[in-house]
Parts: sequence; structure tokens; C-alpha cells
Amino acid sequence: MRSLQLLFRASPATLLLVLCLHLGTNKAQENTRRIIIQNFEIPTTANRDEEVTAMLQVQTELKECMVAKAYLISDVPVEGAFNYKYTRCLCEDYPNTYYWDFHTNRTVRIAAVVDITRELGICPNDAAVTPINKNRFYTIKTLVVA
Repeated sequence: MRSLQLLFRASPATLLLVLCLHLGTNKAQENTRRIIIQNFEIPTTANRDEEVTAMLQVQTELKECMVAKAYLISDVPVEGAFNYKYTRCLCEDYPNTYYWDFHTNRTVRIAAVVDITRELGICPNDAAVTPINKNRFYTIKTLVVA
């Protein structure tokens, strides 16, 4: 019986070791890399029939490359280059920048959308990943037309 009590008694050194291992394990399991980082820039105001340029910069903190499709959508119809869709390979060290030039006569809410898709022939050797939990990212801004 005495040997079992010694076996189950925890010394301060053992408790400290277990605490350090527990804290180290928690830090090692965290994944704080962001899948998509968006920087969407558009003027806040514009005049009627004035050409407006929207710029979207997309980057990732993942080590693997992804096929990213970027496009704009709005609450009112906008013609021209506004409807262009871009598909590129997005890798950690190579952010993508997209530009759209368009005209509008009305105040419009614009969403810059990035979809992570599965397409062949975009990334080198078709080596690309797709996230499991989320594959659509967006940012919304308003352009007021005076």
C-alpha cells in the first residue's frame, strides 16, 4: 500500500513539468495564419459619369498556394469592366492586385469577393490547396455618387 501512495504522490518538479508540457502543447496546436487578407480600396465619393477605379490586393499567410478568383458585385447593375472576373494563383510571397475601372450614376454598395476554387492549369504543377472551413471572403464598401 505504501508503494502505491508513493507512486501517486506528485512532486513539485513533476507538476511543473506537466504544466510546461501542457502550455507548450497548446501553443503548438494554434493555427494563427490567415487564409486571405484583403485590402479593398475605392473612393468614398464620385461625380456622375466619372470613371472610378477599384483596387483589391489579396494575400495569404498559408505556406501552400491556392487558386483565387476575384470579382466585384453590387446592389445596382454596373456595366463594363466592373463585371470582369480574375483567376490567379495566390501564394504566400506573391500577393495579387486587381483593378477595375467603371462608371456609375448612382450610389452603390460594392463587395469585393475572393473565392478559393479548384481549377487546373492556374498554379504551377497544379499544386494548390483549398481550405476546408471557408472558401469565400468578401469586403463591402459604399461609393456615394453626387
